[in-house]
Amino acid sequence: MDFISTRGGAPRANFAEVLLAGLAPDGGLYMPVEWPQLSQSEIAAFSGQRYQDVAFEILRRFTGKAFAAADLRADIESAYVGFDSPVIAPLSEIGKDTWLLELFHGPTFAFKDIALQVLGRLFARALKARGDSATGSGRATIVAATSGDTGSAAIAALGGLANIEVFVLHPKGRISDVQRRQMTTSPHANVHNIALEGSFDDAQALVKGLFAQSEFAKEIGLTAVNSINFVRIAAQAIYYFTATAQLGRPVNFVVPTGNFGDIFAGEAATRMGLGIGRLVIATNQNDIMARALNEGVYAAGAAYHTFSPSMDIQVASNFERALFEASDRDSDWTAAAMSDFARDRKLALPAMVLNELRSRYSAFASNDAETLATIRRVHAETGRILDPHTAVAAAAAARFEGGPKVVLATAHPAKFPDAVRQAIGQAPPVPPALAALEKLPEKLDVLESKLPLLAQFISSRLPG
Repeated sequence: MDFISTRGGAPRANFAEVLLAGLAPDGGLYMPVEWPQLSQSEIAAFSGQRYQDVAFEILRRFTGKAFAAADLRADIESAYVGFDSPVIAPLSEIGKDTWLLELFHGPTFAFKDIALQVLGRLFARALKARGDSATGSGRATIVAATSGDTGSAAIAALGGLANIEVFVLHPKGRISDVQRRQMTTSPHANVHNIALEGSFDDAQALVKGLFAQSEFAKEIGLTAVNSINFVRIAAQAIYYFTATAQLGRPVNFVVPTGNFGDIFAGEAATRMGLGIGRLVIATNQNDIMARALNEGVYAAGAAYHTFSPSMDIQVASNFERALFEASDRDSDWTAAAMSDFARDRKLALPAMVLNELRSRYSAFASNDAETLATIRRVHAETGRILDPHTAVAAAAAARFEGGPKVVLATAHPAKFPDAVRQAIGQAPPVPPALAALEKLPEKLDVLESKLPLLAQFISSRLPG
């Protein structure tokens, strides 16, 4: 299995190279040369199988010869040992033909764990192999921009590992206290938390700016583990297969959407042969994706701070992957389009591309008042407490009229007690692991949103 860049200016790479690189050297995002295909009988056989076994069947089609089958299976098995549900991603019915896909049973109580626990193990294995080679470097510097949950999941997966330094950038004051403490209370010496003066979009732009400094990036072994890393997409596609297999029929998936990675994983699953209805984009007031699909113009504005902070994003990086596919994999057009968007913060979508996107995606946006109202309604009707991101998706599901719906529940409500309290008058029950964070000291640095300052900070923290 080889991978190419959406922008067409990078050499082909294998799975291990994509895993360790994160972003392609031409600034594009890696995609498989061809999507591996699963037959309908193979997909049907997933019904009743353990999540780990389905994960192995999906991921082995991407890894090629980069990992031995036994090593891949061992890393998948160990990745999910710490989950508090043996099903890993269970379904629960919350209404007629409406289910929650619970993706928050991992160590940091957010969906990012499902992919990052696997990615972290594969990353450490690939890094060791590179260090053992005659010319390779066995060290890596991971820089992750987070809107709230990626950072803690990356720390949980990579904290304490040898030969890896982890730098996590979060927008100062724009994530919940619980999300912040999950990162800043890490005891690991290889973890460095940065509270950035600015928005998530600023943090994401800085990470891409570091990659653009190719000499510096090569010198420090720079890589990324947020959703621009294709391995995250591949690992997140798995639960679309398991949910469909469990229900035994095609359904629509409603996905709270910020950086577009989780919902693009659904497109990846369909391109591998999974039959579903529609992929429903659910956004908060940062509605760039809803506007792009409904109005035909992808235009970034100022990022609003909302009750669903992990979605407070105005530049959805993984949308580039969807544009690449919707343009019939035209890398020249994709590169030019991304260049235009970077310059103008606006991109009018050609009719062919827009029609292709609309053939598989629908989109809805809701504001904070609707988010709180949805938490209140679902609690009154079912006794379930939703986190605000899942509530954004549940609000979209209530407006979508297209058959059975699976709502992706992306975080535990205890990570957002203030929003839940405003909605239902009480805080959600707190798991012991989250309650313990209150007693731990925090460690972080505050930086202005300036690339030279970030590069200097990273250099000063690296061993040697």
